[in-house]
Amino acid sequence: MQLKNLYWYFSSVISKNKCEEIIEYGNSIIDNNKKLNISTKAVTDGRQEKNDDNTRIPKFEKSNQQLIKEGVQKEDVYIRDSEIAWLSDNWIYDLINPIVEKANIEAKWNFQIDCQEQIQFTTYNPGGFYSWHCDGGSDHHSRYKRYMFGISNDALEKDGSIPIGYVTEHKLVGKIRKLSLTLNLSDPKTYKGGNLLFDFGEHSEGLRYHECLNAREQGTGIVFPSFLPHCVTPLTEGKRYSLVLWTLGEPFK
Repeated sequence: MQLKNLYWYFSSVISKNKCEEIIEYGNSIIDNNKKLNISTKAVTDGRQEKNDDNTRIPKFEKSNQQLIKEGVQKEDVYIRDSEIAWLSDNWIYDLINPIVEKANIEAKWNFQIDCQEQIQFTTYNPGGFYSWHCDGGSDHHSRYKRYMFGISNDALEKDGSIPIGYVTEHKLVGKIRKLSLTLNLSDPKTYKGGNLLFDFGEHSEGLRYHECLNAREQGTGIVFPSFLPHCVTPLTEGKRYSLVLWTLGEPFK
């Protein structure tokens, strides 16, 4: 798929006060989940997140080719280290849905979209990162499947959550992630590192890798197609808070 614009952003589209309100609220959910022994660890497809056994090393923003040159096996690294909470509050959807809808028009993607997943509140502490990944595919192979307890072949995860690739909400069944939104909640003066980095592909015009420094302003929303590879570089100081929203629709034809 050839796109004229690979991402679209709105600088400081959410006010500082609203950002701080969301940070306080998100942190309260994380703290409460910990009290209830509910995991706040961000997971990945294939369980490549940081674990507690300290037997794997962080991949950071290295490519698989770089790992091979260093003699490191894929199974010996982890690609994500962050904490999350899931939010489904209407007042937050009302703040960020218009950002996605406006970007879809102004970037001239005009993707067919009709529903959203829960909002992910993410916290990165020093050393935290999310290596190269795509939020979703672009065809029917990436469609969400309905999870039916006691019937679906794949077992629940150890923490009781449904397997990745499955959903229980009727509106999401058969849909794929089409547009991703990352909203930076943090004042850029309060942290270092933690930048959004895109991979435009080896055949892209100009530089292949693009560090999206215009995403650092507090309240700035970045929207991009969910199949675009991206990562969050390691945080070196402070804390970085963000919201992530995936907007879905029927598979591309």
